[in-house]
Amino acid sequence: MNTKINLTAFTFLTFTQVLLAQQSDTSKVITLKEIHITNINFKNEIDRLPEIQGTIIYSGKKNEVVKVNTLDADLSTNNPRQIFGKVPGVSIWENDGSGIQMGVATRGLSPNRSWEFNVRQNGYDISSEVFGYPESYYSPPMEAVSNIEVVRGAASLQYGPQFGGLLNYVIKKGDATKPIVFETQQTTGSYGLFNSYNAIGGTYKKVSYYGYFHHRNAEGWRDNSRYNINTGYASINYAATKKLNIGLQYTRMDYQSQQPGGLTDDMYAKNPRQSLRSRNWFSTPWNVASLSADYEFNETTKLSVKIFGTIAERNSVGFTKGINVADTINTSLNSYNPRQVDRDYYNNLGGEIRFLKTYNLLKQKHTLAAGIRVYKGLTSRRQIGTGTAGNDLDLTITKLTNGKEWGRDLSFATDNYALFAENIFKIGKRLSVTPGVRYEIINSTAKGYINTTSTGNIQENKQERNVLLFGLGTEYQTTPTTNIYANFSQSYRPVTYSELTPSATTDVIDPNLKDASGYNVDFGFRGKIKNFLIFDVGGFYLNYDNRIGTITQNNLPFRTNIGTSVSKGIESFVEIDPIRIFTNSSPIGYIRLFVSYAYVDAKYTQWNNPAIASDPVKAIENKKVENAPQTIARYGATYSIKKIAATFQLNQVSDVFTDAANTEKPNATATIGKISGYSVMDISLTYLFAEKYNLKAGVNNLADEKYATRRAGGYPGPGLLPANGRTLYISIGAKF
Repeated sequence: MNTKINLTAFTFLTFTQVLLAQQSDTSKVITLKEIHITNINFKNEIDRLPEIQGTIIYSGKKNEVVKVNTLDADLSTNNPRQIFGKVPGVSIWENDGSGIQMGVATRGLSPNRSWEFNVRQNGYDISSEVFGYPESYYSPPMEAVSNIEVVRGAASLQYGPQFGGLLNYVIKKGDATKPIVFETQQTTGSYGLFNSYNAIGGTYKKVSYYGYFHHRNAEGWRDNSRYNINTGYASINYAATKKLNIGLQYTRMDYQSQQPGGLTDDMYAKNPRQSLRSRNWFSTPWNVASLSADYEFNETTKLSVKIFGTIAERNSVGFTKGINVADTINTSLNSYNPRQVDRDYYNNLGGEIRFLKTYNLLKQKHTLAAGIRVYKGLTSRRQIGTGTAGNDLDLTITKLTNGKEWGRDLSFATDNYALFAENIFKIGKRLSVTPGVRYEIINSTAKGYINTTSTGNIQENKQERNVLLFGLGTEYQTTPTTNIYANFSQSYRPVTYSELTPSATTDVIDPNLKDASGYNVDFGFRGKIKNFLIFDVGGFYLNYDNRIGTITQNNLPFRTNIGTSVSKGIESFVEIDPIRIFTNSSPIGYIRLFVSYAYVDAKYTQWNNPAIASDPVKAIENKKVENAPQTIARYGATYSIKKIAATFQLNQVSDVFTDAANTEKPNATATIGKISGYSVMDISLTYLFAEKYNLKAGVNNLADEKYATRRAGGYPGPGLLPANGRTLYISIGAKF
């Protein structure tokens, strides 16, 4: 990248020094300090949240900010291993090359649609139902995202009690200096990929705005895996006064995705691209809106209000039997058998009020951040409907069973109220201590019809919870750009709707099913050294009590609290530019080298079923937590010169077990069994030209590695789910 002098900053600093000199005693000689101009074009792709941002405290918390708009990566398909490449310890499910849904986790937790995180967009909820069904079916297109904020378990006090912490997608804003700016990016690639991103934004007087429309479609790397997605977004902000800003946002997503289903291990070994399911489809129309107001009383007192809501659906139709059962034509009907239809409807409404106050005490400045949350979630779950015998996405119900359209017709509701507060206490010039507390009131109800009871009807089941969580963070500023941090925060996870709903008529649910609880501890040393070194090296300990799982009892699947797990290990990231150690004006360009490495020792430490604990086959104590790779390593190098940048990244992930019993050999339906580790290489290239244009290209999975990251017991199709092989893309864009 070119080295440029920031003339505006230089002029301002010089003018300020001269002005101060004029205001001093004119009889004295004033010696101005030397000003060093550094290369402002050096862009870090990873950063940290400040101690305070808006009305929220981040001091003493393990966090990362991924600067998406500076990444040299494949944004067209939301490639998660590249996007989160510099966030240590992120495990990823890569069973769907469409990029429609992000499935990520840390510290041995499940990546299932990022459900252990509190997933937000611009600070408000976007998941199905934050407590009852916290799966995230919607992920914004990465071309629309400026930053991704990741806060580990310590986010449980400010955002909610989730074990994983916060995952917040920050959408781009309109240009603050121009009334209108147009941005476009057009991408084509392997297997029919076409991706189109178009956005417009700007600022006129007191109004700023930003909106985009995104479309992506492809045939898919596997057979029967084509998809079509459309996403639109609009935001407008009005600076009513110098102190008050009002904002309105709306997002609409709709897609249709064909599900190729899982494979047995033998099928996978022979041809991972094959599919035995051609009639399985999935769609999730998604609507999210937010109204916000930010008021700054003065420099020390701020208030923010957010009201947000979700109206969305989860729809699937298909042949849902195990992969060892063929989907064939019924000769007596002279057609395929009818498919199963499942539909969810989500209607959620919430609001958060946050207050921040900086005050003086004992000659030190301290900061209090407090807030209130009110939330109501309504979910209507209709499953096991008899659908058509067709091949397309058709959700029509064609037959009544016992006079009813659905085998299950359930209504769930969650009322949530929360109070939370944290306070930064400054001790001296370098040390800060931040205690915090969160009080949750969670009331949930369930009622409806389910075909596993004798009458079909279930009585309204109400459950009330009052949860008190504590946390304590500390941060010591070793230098102006480095610090030592440590944090302890409690977490909590209510029993979800899916855990209360049998996945088959033979499943048995423990009537005494308990919520999960536990805590996160982390500590580390992080910071920057000039503009050539960025690092964050630390350790963690996660205790997860009353984990829910399925065991076999009386020859039937029995869902219960299977025990306690502990994850402990290290999370480390180091990035260095060796050339910048010596110069900021290199004629041969610059090279950035990074290592993101995590070691995760995730094991069950307690087994809650003493009746069979003596059986070494069935007991899980001291066995590894399922879907938790022990090592996750990502290595990369970016070379840049003038307006060209090229990046190479190597991803190495160790093997995982897919059940608590650590079964190595896969079963007949391939829903359990060990998954081998893998190494995947990616390369990408960016070229900027004529000031306004860019050309991007890349190869994902350069060596065409055959690998899988998960097995499924249900959606998106029982069996082993292969990840994509080698794919290529090329993209051209402009900004006017």
